[in-house]
Parts: sequence; C-alpha cells; structure tokens
Amino acid sequence: MLTDVAVRKAAPKESPYKLSDSQGLYLLVKPNGTKLWRLKYRFGGKEKALSFGAYPEVSLINARRARESAREELRSGQDPSLTRQQKRAEAVRTDNQFRTVALAWIAAHGKQWTPQHRSEVQSTLERFAFPKIGSLPLDAITPPIALDVVHCIEKKQAGETARRVRQRMGAIFAYGIACGLGTSNPAEQIKGALAPLQKGQQPAIIHLEPLRRMMRRIEHTPSHPVTQLALRFLALTAVRSGEVRGMLWTELEDDVWIIPSERMKMRREHIVPLSTQARAIIEIIRPLTGRGPLVFPNTRWAHKPMSENAMGYLINRAGYAGQHVPHGFRASFSSIMNERRPEDRMIIDLMLAHVPKDAVEAAYNRAQHIDRRKQISQEWADLLLKDAMPSRDLLQTVRRSASY
Repeated sequence: MLTDVAVRKAAPKESPYKLSDSQGLYLLVKPNGTKLWRLKYRFGGKEKALSFGAYPEVSLINARRARESAREELRSGQDPSLTRQQKRAEAVRTDNQFRTVALAWIAAHGKQWTPQHRSEVQSTLERFAFPKIGSLPLDAITPPIALDVVHCIEKKQAGETARRVRQRMGAIFAYGIACGLGTSNPAEQIKGALAPLQKGQQPAIIHLEPLRRMMRRIEHTPSHPVTQLALRFLALTAVRSGEVRGMLWTELEDDVWIIPSERMKMRREHIVPLSTQARAIIEIIRPLTGRGPLVFPNTRWAHKPMSENAMGYLINRAGYAGQHVPHGFRASFSSIMNERRPEDRMIIDLMLAHVPKDAVEAAYNRAQHIDRRKQISQEWADLLLKDAMPSRDLLQTVRRSASY
C-alpha cells in the first residue's frame, strides 16, 4: 500500500508509470510530473478505469474514500463511471475540512458574541490551529495531531491560550459531528494531557494586536477618568495593580517611580522607569488628585486607595471578562517584550521585580541597568499605545457612578 511520503516523493520518469495502492487504486505518474489517481475495475465483463483527480489536490485518504464509494456502487450493481463527476467531487470535497467547519461554526454561533470576542476567537484559530490542521478533514485529525496543536502553544508559555484553543477545537468538532461531517472529537480526548496551569496564573492577552484592540475598547467604555488613567498607567508600567492603587505622590522622582520595600510583594525596593506616556498621565492627573497623598485614589474618598475591583470591572465591561485581568498586563509585557528582545530576558525580569534564580542573576540585577530599562519601557509604551487616543482625552470619558 502507498503512503503519503511515497506519493509525495514519486518522481517523474521518461515514460508514465503506476504506483499501486490496493483494491485497484493506483497513482499514475506522468513524465511532466502530474500525478493522477485512477481506479481499475471490471463491470459487465469489461475492464474500465475511473479518475479521481490529481495529487495533491486529492489526498491519498480522499482517493481511498472515493475508491470505497465506487466499490460500494459496484457491489450494488451500478457502474461508478456513470457517476464519475460525483465521485470526483467527493474526492476533493472541502466541506469537511477543519477550517471550513470552523468558519461555519463561527458563523452559526458568532451572532451571540460581541464583535471583539468573535474577532479574538477567529484570530486564535487562524494563528494556532489553521496552519497545522486547517486543510485536514475532521476524521483525519487524530488525538496526537490535536495534542500537537495545543502543545505548540504551551511551549510559548501560553497555557491559558492553549486551553481556550482546545475548547474551541472541541466545539468545532462537536458542531461537525452534528452536521454529519465527522465522527469523533479528538479535542475532548486530549483534555487530560494538557499541562496544569501554574498556581496563580491569570487570564491575559499576550499578543500585541489583540491587546491594542482591548485598550481601544476600554478607552470607549464609560468609566471614571481616574480609573481610565490608572488602568493605562498600569498597562504601561507592568507592575502589580495594588502598587498602582497605593501609589503616593512622594514616590515619584523625576522620570522614575520608586516603590518602597514595604509596598512590594518581595519586600525589596523597586525602581520603575517611566516612559513619556506614563509621565504624561502623571501630569494629567495631578490637577485632579495632587492635593491628596494618593495618585489614584478612591473616587469617593480621596484619602483611600482606589477599589481593588475598579480596574477589573472596567476590563469586564469592555467585554473581556475571563480573557484579561489587571494583573495580566505583566504577562502581556513579559510575553511580547521577551519575544522582541530575547537577549534582555534578565532585564525584563528585573522590570517585573522577579526574584533572581541564582547568585549570578542576583549580581546582574543589582546593577539596575536603568538606562536599558528606560529604553525597553519606552519601546513598550510606543508599541502598546500606537494609534491610541491621547491620555488627556480620557478625561472626557463618559462617567459611570463613582461607586466602583
């Protein structure tokens, strides 16, 4: 029997030749390199040949399916040549391919989603699933093939994304089964094979374009201006949300923000270089909150920090509940900037106030590398806020009740 490798590597010769598969199916290789599927059979005492199309447009698995269909007609007393066009269509069908079924699933269910969610669902499939399995018929996708899709995502340290893609693949297979286009759901079978999420891992958007879309959506979501400015400042600095909520005016020194050790999770002073966009936010909010001790105070009581839920609720109202949380900006910054600057991994870790893994890194971190950190901070701000509205315009955001 033939294999995909043998079919693919079959080279042309001076004369046409055949490569036999089984039960009359063979591949005819012509001198010009064309590879044609043929089925040899007998009907009414005469030897006949039936064409199923050319490789690779017609894969080996689809050619075999066409052969079995033709043999079924022979067993029922019919000449498959009479339905030759139908057989060819069956061999090259695309309606059962994963990409086609996925787009049909999105069309069927997407009407109930927000435009942003629909775009995010389709973009993750186009990025992670379609390149690997988009052209495969549903029943050609085995559990190991499906697992390879999500494992490749996990290798990029995107465990939450891997889970979402697996869930969406499962829904697509279920939809295909209901439509008669498949018979099994390999995405459900691999559920237990995914690596467990690390403790404390939270939803985060870790690709630049979807992150920008979310920021633009947030900008047009009704909220208090202080909450809007705080969330943008959080995204720019990639610190923990509690550090922004408790930020004091006295902690600012020129173009850096020095967070004292008592306010840091690891009880070590942390220096945060401020990009021009972050410094602009400070100057914009100063007339609003500069008379009190806190940069981003509670909208009701100026002497109290902002509610720990204020920024999270804003993200949720923008339509990203379960997809991103305030803490997720740290993962966004880490994923995007480590991909762009793999040589600066230790500096990026320093900017996130991560604990050094060994003495060598600890010595490296003590050097601070402020100038390099300022460069990375500015690059991140320019990337994140490309085409975003000016921070001053956030003051015009339609206000909601100050209860949050």
